[in-house]
Amino acid sequence: MRLGEGSKMQSSINVTPLVDVVLVLLIIFMVMAPQMRKGPEVRLPKTEKPTQQGDERGRILVSIDEAGGLWINDKQVTAGQFGDALRAAVAAESDPKVVIRGDAKLNFRQVREAMQAIEQTGFRGVGLIAKGRSTGARGE
Repeated sequence: MRLGEGSKMQSSINVTPLVDVVLVLLIIFMVMAPQMRKGPEVRLPKTEKPTQQGDERGRILVSIDEAGGLWINDKQVTAGQFGDALRAAVAAESDPKVVIRGDAKLNFRQVREAMQAIEQTGFRGVGLIAKGRSTGARGE
């Protein structure tokens, strides 16, 4: 470079680092999305062909763990507080749908008791969540 000459400036944007960062963030979100479920870890019962579960908007998730503990979304509640806690969770939703996710080792009696408590709170048509049986699991 000489002192009297003007230099030409490059005005191009290098997008390669931006694309790298976006792809890494996409992979992180894809890995973490299944881990962001509400409620306790529950082993779902297997069925031959469950119906479409639908989206999660407006859905109040009632979970029953292996020990019979009741959860509403991600908060554990006692049987005595269940009705009030369910009404409080429903107050935040515009079109609430109550869905039960029970552990596979539970007696149906425990699931039915939760369904009756939900009906006493004023809901009709409670949904149940099940897991589809894979083709290799027929011998279980």
